[in-house]
Amino acid sequence: MGPGFDCIGMAFEMWNELTVERGDFHIETVGEGVAELPQDSRNLVVTGVEAAFKFAGKQVPSLRYHCTNLIPHGRGLGSSSASIVAGLVAGAALADFTFENGDLVTVAADIEGHPDNVAPAIYGGCTIGVHDGNRWIIDAVDVPDELSAVIFIPDLQTNTHESRARLPDQISRSDAVYNIGRAAMLVNALQKREYGLLRHATQDKLHQPLRGQVFPALPRLIKAALNGGAHGAFLSGAGPSVMALTTEREVTISYEMAEAARISQISGKSLVLKPAKRGAYVVQ
Repeated sequence: MGPGFDCIGMAFEMWNELTVERGDFHIETVGEGVAELPQDSRNLVVTGVEAAFKFAGKQVPSLRYHCTNLIPHGRGLGSSSASIVAGLVAGAALADFTFENGDLVTVAADIEGHPDNVAPAIYGGCTIGVHDGNRWIIDAVDVPDELSAVIFIPDLQTNTHESRARLPDQISRSDAVYNIGRAAMLVNALQKREYGLLRHATQDKLHQPLRGQVFPALPRLIKAALNGGAHGAFLSGAGPSVMALTTEREVTISYEMAEAARISQISGKSLVLKPAKRGAYVVQ
């Protein structure tokens, strides 16, 4: 979320559903990512299930997987984290194993490399994650009930690994201070319901300027969202999806973002979502 690069994330009411049962190995995917996701052991739901069994100290049985995906793939909306967490939760259930406090997010973050998406996928809501050198420490940020997100999801995709490779290994002190202040303000604005601060608190200098070079419509989409009445707007994850936070005027914001995309010759769709108060769970 904005300046919270690799550490602040929020879960929204957009769900993938994973069914796993014993049987000959097979993966079936419907919905988002059908053409792109591997239908073999490289699929991240399999990675999650196998990691859960390994952590439980048990042998992985032969399993069949059915994935119903609503989260778009390669759009900066955390689809990989959702797959990892779904696999871990399903694997733990099948292994008749319960992760102790913090272990689930540790295993998930170690697979993903950072906790900003896996933590809210596990706990729901908004979370902050940091590493103390030995373990991941996760804390929740209170999310206002009235908050919504308007998300413009372009049809084009972003390769997260290639996008990350463009980012520099070192940054200037001034850019570090810029992001530290805004990340702190982002948390404070949400906790205190000071929505007027979100325009500033969602700004970033660590990744958005560089990722905007390969997605030049980004500044126009952010400006359109703010002009439409959004409190703040930013590149979602590695993009190219753009997210706007608001408490009103969702339809106007959605229209303005879609119009800005049209002018930029970017096709896509807009969604209005509420934050999810719960994370991944077992249905049956």
